[in-house]
Amino acid sequence: MDDQLIIGNKRIFNRLFVGSGKYSSNRLIPHIMQESGSQVITVAVRRVDLESTEENLLNHIPAAAILMPNTSGARNAGEAVRIAKLARAMGCGNWIKIEVIADSRYLLPDNQDTLKATEILVTEGFTVFPYMRPELMTARRMRDAGASAVMPLGAPIGTNQGLKTRELIKIMIDEIDIPVIVDAGIGKPSEAAEAMELGAAAVLVNTAIATAGNPVEMAAAFSLAVKAGRKAYLAGTAPVFHLAQASSPLTGFLDKDNGDL
Repeated sequence: MDDQLIIGNKRIFNRLFVGSGKYSSNRLIPHIMQESGSQVITVAVRRVDLESTEENLLNHIPAAAILMPNTSGARNAGEAVRIAKLARAMGCGNWIKIEVIADSRYLLPDNQDTLKATEILVTEGFTVFPYMRPELMTARRMRDAGASAVMPLGAPIGTNQGLKTRELIKIMIDEIDIPVIVDAGIGKPSEAAEAMELGAAAVLVNTAIATAGNPVEMAAAFSLAVKAGRKAYLAGTAPVFHLAQASSPLTGFLDKDNGDL
């Protein structure tokens, strides 16, 4: 409980953030939240249907959850800003994950327009989480613009390829003083643990849980992996050597005269 992630006025004890898309049924979502222990869930504003009691995604999210609406579908900064304001008007709060994606093949975020949207929305009182291609200079500019955290992709969204951008993410973790939350591409619990071992503040996982054979059990597995990775980071992982290092130092007793033996 002492190892808290504090963002804005929110205290977060579980560093696994989850998504709300791609599930076979929205009815799975409360079970995912319960089994994983996740406090934060991201929601695509375009998927929220306030006029439908049955299909309204928000009806399936526990009341205690921290909503992180996202601007999925935005192709430029202006569209992202409009979606963010719509989310707040719908009662989704001030947290916003900015997604600006004009690339329809690899779905890579547009860092330049994401920065523009960050600058605007921070002045509007939002707690801003920009989803970005990992790049140190842009991350610094987003921090300076007032972003509460940055969310670099581990691999193209939905691919489950793992931490393909590992070294770039590590540089960001080492060099900027706001939380780095790894988002997109993580496909297995071991990869979530690896991200946490690097020093990531949290990870966001959607596809790898939602498309698993048993999403609820996979959510539990990811939760354990994130906790293990965080503990390893706090403990300090052992140094890596290029040559073998004996775990029990040799004493040379085999070279001594053994007498009658």
